Amino acid sequence: MKQTLETRKLSFVTSITNQLLSEEGQRRYGELLNMEWRDYDDFEKKYGSDYNLDNYAKRMNVWKTYNTLGMLVREKLIEPEVIYKIDTANGCFIWNKFKDIIPEWSKRYGGGEVFSDFKFLSDELLRIALSKDPSFRIPETLSKYVPSG
Repeated sequence: MKQTLETRKLSFVTSITNQLLSEEGQRRYGELLNMEWRDYDDFEKKYGSDYNLDNYAKRMNVWKTYNTLGMLVREKLIEPEVIYKIDTANGCFIWNKFKDIIPEWSKRYGGGEVFSDFKFLSDELLRIALSKDPSFRIPETLSKYVPSG
């Protein structure tokens, strides 16, 4: 019985993370990390649902996927190390990119705690990354090329 439950849990997590790991998921991830804006109003004019429904859909897909994974970790249905092994610190990169946008978006559209599990997951992934390598840092450029030196 316990093995069946573990198998189902792993299957569920795999189905969720496959959205992130697929070629299309990686394209969404890159697009989101390459977005640029000056402030929240500029963000909405460039990427909000009124002006850019495609970007909105991609963004919500990624944010809600990470939020769901965070809820599973917070509820202790899956260990954060499992998510880290599957997706490393990618959730931290996305959270870091939108850490100023998500709270404002939540305040205006969803209520205070809408993506709190996404932040929780990001904090857990960062904790794991730092435990494996204390010098780990999220680059300011995120996924853009970082020259050696």
